[in-house]
Amino acid sequence: MQSLPDPVRRLAAWCAVTLLVAGVIYVGILLCAEFRTAVVPVLLALLGTALLGPLHRWLIKVKVGRSLAAGLTCVAVVGVVGGAVYIVVAALIETGDQIVASLKDAAQGVADHFGAAGTSLDDLASNAGELLGKFGGTAASGVISGVSVVGEVLAMAVLALFLVFFFLRDSHRAVGTLRAMVPAGSGDLVEAVARRAFGAVEGFMRGTTIIALIDAVCIGVGLLVLDVPGAVGLAALVFVGAYIPYLGAFVSGAVAVLVALADRGFVIALWALGIVLAVQVLEGHVLQPAIQSRTVQMHPAVVLVAITAGASTAGVLGMLLAVPLTAAAFAVVHELRGRYAEDASAVDS
Repeated sequence: MQSLPDPVRRLAAWCAVTLLVAGVIYVGILLCAEFRTAVVPVLLALLGTALLGPLHRWLIKVKVGRSLAAGLTCVAVVGVVGGAVYIVVAALIETGDQIVASLKDAAQGVADHFGAAGTSLDDLASNAGELLGKFGGTAASGVISGVSVVGEVLAMAVLALFLVFFFLRDSHRAVGTLRAMVPAGSGDLVEAVARRAFGAVEGFMRGTTIIALIDAVCIGVGLLVLDVPGAVGLAALVFVGAYIPYLGAFVSGAVAVLVALADRGFVIALWALGIVLAVQVLEGHVLQPAIQSRTVQMHPAVVLVAITAGASTAGVLGMLLAVPLTAAAFAVVHELRGRYAEDASAVDS
């Protein structure tokens, strides 16, 4: 090893460190996947705590007890989430038949336009019974599996809500607990890194919520003006999709444009597309730089790679968690780099 040139030795050291870090991350992902029913609620609770922390601190500031403030915050979350779900479901029930009928009319128009080259809806309807009989067993097993997944999701959601309560109530003890878990000499460093990481997550959640609300209101009002069916439900979809940067906005906007095309025609669909694009331009060039520039500083390419990695690892949930976790990782790197740079400059001087 000593006979190798110094650049080669440095390269070998960096390769060894990279392989070690990659191995640790891979093992960590495997462990998280194995214990997902416990890990996912903790991660969701951390995101919820980061989002709801300002409300909880405000309640404590106005002389509300910590336990009562945490309980009121959780009740507010349940009310907001339940209200959003009710609005979406009510909108879909009210206009679902109209949307389906519009999509069928659009599909029939495409089939009539292409003639023999297309497949008519009558042919599909005539084969529906045969397909149902052929794949009935698979569908039944899929329903059973779906019920099991729904039960698991509900259990994790309830656990995450309870964890949010305890995290909020005992947040003032977090620093002491963290310092007690690490060696005495590294307490300051660990606390600074933890504060920087949580601050990045808190900034991402707060900024994304504000941007999502503005996007949903603007697009929802535009769809209402255009008389697009299910405008309220589509606006709620835009709000939820905003928590998955870039991809969520694209999918929710595409759904809104397709619904407008199916029900209101090509011209109204163009107007809906214009509204969606205008809101996205406003978000990308005004809202995000103004709201998130101080807390979350990541290149769009990094965000897209993080979302792709999260989707390949844990599906939609991975896409939701990828960006805040990446923001926390970037914050930790910046904090460590700043501290070691200060130490190096102090040694040189």
